Amino acid sequence: MQDPFTGKDTCLCGSRLPGPQERADLLDGHWQRLWALDQLVAAAGQCGIRSDQDRDFALLPEDEVSLLEGAGGVWTALGDALREFRRRLPFVSLETFGFQADGEDIFEANTRQLAREGGGVEALAFAGVDRSIYKFYFFREGGAIGSGFAYTRDEDGKITATSVPGTYRLLLAKLLLIHQLGMATEVLGLTREGILVAKQALGKPLPQGDDTSRALPAALIEIPSRFLRADRDHPRLFFFGAPGQTAQPWLVADLHARNFVRGADGALHVIDLVAAPWPDPPGGPLIAGWLARVRENPSAGLLGASADEEL
Repeated sequence: MQDPFTGKDTCLCGSRLPGPQERADLLDGHWQRLWALDQLVAAAGQCGIRSDQDRDFALLPEDEVSLLEGAGGVWTALGDALREFRRRLPFVSLETFGFQADGEDIFEANTRQLAREGGGVEALAFAGVDRSIYKFYFFREGGAIGSGFAYTRDEDGKITATSVPGTYRLLLAKLLLIHQLGMATEVLGLTREGILVAKQALGKPLPQGDDTSRALPAALIEIPSRFLRADRDHPRLFFFGAPGQTAQPWLVADLHARNFVRGADGALHVIDLVAAPWPDPPGGPLIAGWLARVRENPSAGLLGASADEEL
């Protein structure tokens, strides 16, 4: 199948859910995209190029680097890294989707091929002519995009997680998490304005207010309330990492009814969430010990030798 906008191969069309091999290929693409961004940032650092916002690297045009590649060495490596990243996250234009980039409110009206379905503080969702869902993640003032968590600790070591504006890398990691935990997700590209475009299968929304606490993906681990206070629904722990690497703990939350749909297979699928790596250092000895145990046994108790109900 070809995507009606980009003309590139896609395994998502309407409510159709991809098969196991297609899902695996998509997941590998997510990991390769993150790896390519990390390689680009590292290569830029070797050239003395640094930035407080990874937006500067995500939007780096090839022609700005190509002029310097003749110097060889680290500049050639930077050019190679940028081309690989752009292959994994190509530039797309808003005009391709029927929007006018120079308009006062780009997404105010539907286009001939996209109809507004909803959206929130991070992205707007549209249904395409192929009945797939297209999400446009817009950047905020200062270059942030998406959301993550910032952490503080009280004197007893309890962690407070507060949702904050995120980064391009964190958004790409979130889309990978969504794909791995719930809804198959493709990343179509990045506009030169900095809007990231993703695609998901169509699903049936849940009624607002539905209790999703018993429908969360099995891989998510409940976090003892004595360890964490979060400002998003149903905070959970998830270990994940690239193939061949040690899985790292992440906080995953915002798992309310509006972030689930019922797919064509009848199952509930996560379509959005807020996530960030667990803080480092992870907390006091009690938290660190619990993290080590649930890595091996997700149902492990608060203390190694005690059941939770005994505490």
